[in-house]
Amino acid sequence: MADSQDRAARTTVRTITDLARLAGVSPGTVSRALAGKSLVNTQTREKIEALAREHGFRPNQMASGLRRQKTGVIGVVIPLGHDTRQQISDSFFMTLLGHLADELTTHGYDLMLRRVVPTSDPDWLDRFIGSGMIDGVVVIGQSDQFERIEEVADGYRAMVVWGNHQEGQRHCVVGTDNRLGGRLAAERLIAGGARRLAFLGDTGPMEFAARFAGAQDVAARMGLPEVQPLATHLSPDRASEEIAGHLARHGRALDGIFAATDTLAALCLTELRAQGLSVPDTVRLVGFDDLPIARQTIPPLTTVRQDIAAGARGLVDLLLRRLGGESTESLVLPPELVVRETA
Repeated sequence: MADSQDRAARTTVRTITDLARLAGVSPGTVSRALAGKSLVNTQTREKIEALAREHGFRPNQMASGLRRQKTGVIGVVIPLGHDTRQQISDSFFMTLLGHLADELTTHGYDLMLRRVVPTSDPDWLDRFIGSGMIDGVVVIGQSDQFERIEEVADGYRAMVVWGNHQEGQRHCVVGTDNRLGGRLAAERLIAGGARRLAFLGDTGPMEFAARFAGAQDVAARMGLPEVQPLATHLSPDRASEEIAGHLARHGRALDGIFAATDTLAALCLTELRAQGLSVPDTVRLVGFDDLPIARQTIPPLTTVRQDIAAGARGLVDLLLRRLGGESTESLVLPPELVVRETA
């Protein structure tokens, strides 16, 4: 009986998160302790090492094993903590995934894709990395998982993230200067005559928060009212209804809208037309991404372009260098204003 209980206890420790719960510390502390980092005090490190031995947990369950046995597969994971109904079929994801697949194939790697909802799978990143099925991982979007990604980065090098960079972060990121992009969008709206601006999107995720902050920077500098946030989900089954409600309540008090994505901007354009608000005569509209849809709307969408193809090349280049043992800096790409007919 005692032997069976002991075996059951051992099987419960499958990830660094499991071990962290037993030790009463964060997963990041466990990662650092097992890596021998001096940032963890001796008593805590010895406690974690003893628990790891007791429960048969080995650091190579996460990283060392992958270095010894290559799989030829790179994991790509999309965490959706901020909007659990958003789909991989979202135009931005599909565009980036297409470029990633092309770039990985060029370098002889296959791609394994996962969409995860962290609220129902808090060990999502440890479990993927520790699966033994991948050589490294690309995380698309920080969502609301910044701290989780930071903790894993302490003990796992073969990871690069698409997202927003902020000073002092430990994980390696590739992405656009989102705050500058927000400034470009607001400046264009104001140059077109707008004075009462709104931001269409969720200001919680890091990338969107930076875009919103950039627009706020410009409004404050120009002595205009604060940019009004219009909280909107990215899942299409909710976004259209929410945009209709925003415009019904605020549309005639606004003359400039900065949408967090081109997809939201296209939905907004349809609803502005439905409510009799002409673009750009009554309301100016700017999107973000420069997806193919931006050239197909009527009128064509003014937007802030992020170079998604260059971003995919950067993600793969940095990941391969990290797999080779290099330490790499993050890559921040410059945004570009693309002026069409909505602003």
